[in-house]
Amino acid sequence: MKNLTKRCGRNNLGRITVRHRGGGVKRKYISIDFLRIENVYCIVKDIKYDPNRNCNIFSIIYDNGKKSNIISINNVKIGDKLLKKKNASNNLGNCKLLLNVPIGTKICCIETIPNKGPKISRSSGNYSKIISKCKSYSTIKLKSGKTKNINNNCYVTIGSVAERKKKKKIKAGDVRRKGIRPTVRGVAMNPIDHPHGGGEGKKSSARHPVTPWGIKTKGLKTVKK
Repeated sequence: MKNLTKRCGRNNLGRITVRHRGGGVKRKYISIDFLRIENVYCIVKDIKYDPNRNCNIFSIIYDNGKKSNIISINNVKIGDKLLKKKNASNNLGNCKLLLNVPIGTKICCIETIPNKGPKISRSSGNYSKIISKCKSYSTIKLKSGKTKNINNNCYVTIGSVAERKKKKKIKAGDVRRKGIRPTVRGVAMNPIDHPHGGGEGKKSSARHPVTPWGIKTKGLKTVKK
């Protein structure tokens, strides 16, 4: 665990790049063992909440005594044994080469470059499916519907990432604890603060809706040819 410094919507120069950010509860970063130790069994000891991710994490202990954290897998319970091996069994939570996974299997925590750690399907409730296979690569279908070719020497985890239930926001304080500050309408501001500001009483701006910097917000084409 290590302390996280707050960004408050600012870049490396200290300028605000995302408005209405600041405050919130202090967080600590929990390091995740994405690579995992090969050919050594590990046991799931606990399920933890991670404030920096939208999914929970497993606290595991290897047979050699080492402790670490991994992303939680659906239907894997406390006390289950997991293994990372080139040709491990197709049990949920096991990590194996894409080459040895049968077509149609749900997979998650997928590497894009061999032994560089998983990059795809790591968020809450996410998974991919293997559609077809060749000698050197396999085609997987992401949850979004897109297809991707992945090297067969990449490690993948069997199963889908466990889904975390979203907590209802009951009061304004629930949002403030996440570090999100109130958003003020441009019409309610002074003319110096926003192009829509100023005027007597409640008036809607007569001009086309714009951002605080005068860029049109409706109907402006953003894609360059």
